[in-house]
Amino acid sequence: QVDLVESGGGSVQAGRSLRLSCVVSGYTYSTYCLAWFRQAPGKEREAVAGVNTHFGNLYYAMSVEGRFTISRDSTKNTMYLQMNSLEPEDTAMYYCAADVRSTCYIEDWRGSSGYAYWGQGTQVTVSS
Repeated sequence: QVDLVESGGGSVQAGRSLRLSCVVSGYTYSTYCLAWFRQAPGKEREAVAGVNTHFGNLYYAMSVEGRFTISRDSTKNTMYLQMNSLEPEDTAMYYCAADVRSTCYIEDWRGSSGYAYWGQGTQVTVSS
């Protein structure tokens, strides 16, 4: 069983920054894929950023590239999402997710069906 716990959400004004954290526990293998997704009310869940531990590849949605940075601290089993220059359109519930398949790094990181484990989410609200 893999547990994911997000934190760091909040309410900020446009242009400000937030850093989300996702602590991963219960997984004993060294290779897996992690991602941040978000879902706004009335909208579909959207992949925001992803990383694989196989090669350290980083992936970003076009809507956040240049503003958001995904990173991982393996010593703390924690993934981060640094969000700068936040916009009202970034308002959503943010979830971290884990894909523990050995071949996850060759899959489309944006496909939510491959992620078997999800956190409970953390709310990000950006006001104009």
